[in-house]
Amino acid sequence: MSDRVKGFPPFGKGVRHARSWWGRAWLQAVEDTSLDQAPLRQGRKYAHAGLVGTITVSPGLLSATVYDAEDTYRTSVRLTPLTDAEWDRFLGQVAAKAGHLAALLEREVPRELAEAAADAGVPLLPGIGDLDPDCTCPGWELPCRHAAALCHQASWLLDADPWVLLLLRGRDQDEVVAGARPATGVLATAAYAQPVADLPDDPPPADLGPLPEFEPAPGLDVDVLRLLVADAAAKARDVLATGRWPAADDHQDHVRLAASQPALRDRLDVEPRAVRAWRQGGAPALDVLEHPWTPTRADTARARAAWAAGELPDATVWRNRWTVHNRQVRYGRDGRWYPYRAGDGGWWPTGTPHRDPTAALTDTDPD
Repeated sequence: MSDRVKGFPPFGKGVRHARSWWGRAWLQAVEDTSLDQAPLRQGRKYAHAGLVGTITVSPGLLSATVYDAEDTYRTSVRLTPLTDAEWDRFLGQVAAKAGHLAALLEREVPRELAEAAADAGVPLLPGIGDLDPDCTCPGWELPCRHAAALCHQASWLLDADPWVLLLLRGRDQDEVVAGARPATGVLATAAYAQPVADLPDDPPPADLGPLPEFEPAPGLDVDVLRLLVADAAAKARDVLATGRWPAADDHQDHVRLAASQPALRDRLDVEPRAVRAWRQGGAPALDVLEHPWTPTRADTARARAAWAAGELPDATVWRNRWTVHNRQVRYGRDGRWYPYRAGDGGWWPTGTPHRDPTAALTDTDPD
């Protein structure tokens, strides 16, 4: 029997803050939706004062009693559950990589899983306007201070147990784990935990027999086709060996092909900087090249601490890019530093990523 209603005891009095990235994302959705910051500040005070009672969570609904000087109010926040089709797509993303389900079972939400779900059209985390607060108080704000207090404490719940978010989206832990089960009936975590069997060596070409005689179709470049077939075979072999299908859009795949098959580089019309970035760090390095981003305050604090520990020169910082004269390092979403140098009218990646900003700032390897 699925347990789709859960109750959580009151937190009591005490100052807390959302620590996890998904807990902070929840609060960001609350702040982005609100038109008045005053009720949010009052709600935070109510949450810290322990004025929120037992929190009940069920699909699409978060509710609690909130105490005030004047009265006691019944407060709720609604979040639209996922449809069955959305759940199918989300569970497909969970099962696509062994570490996703394992992380959820360890009370962690991988950013990669949330991003893959979003790419599949599944809104795992709430966005602007997704949270619908309601309260029996006479206040007209959305959210009122009582609903804001509930939302703040909900972020603390999500910190400790991200399965709360999945229950709000419609399914409990047992249902999600069962849904990540492959067709054989074996849990995905158990299947992926099995040792990977060595693949047999490719048979010698002579054992394959003679290739059939054929005339290429007009305009067909046989050499290019041969490279594409070899690439597809290598990709299939990697899928068999790792159990993971490479997640790449057409642009990424063109860059990957240009980086791995030099003969295709001119035909694919890919920017040379993108090819170099891929050769040095794959998809994460390409993302760093093409998409500046703003780290969270916690990420920024860690980056500044690492920079200070290396006694590095003062840098001009813009979003995730730290520039010292003609050198630059870019802080990636994976917590690594990517080295760059100015040249040929732009910034060029000059080496593999590093955990240490000092190593990245002095990396001059162009390949």
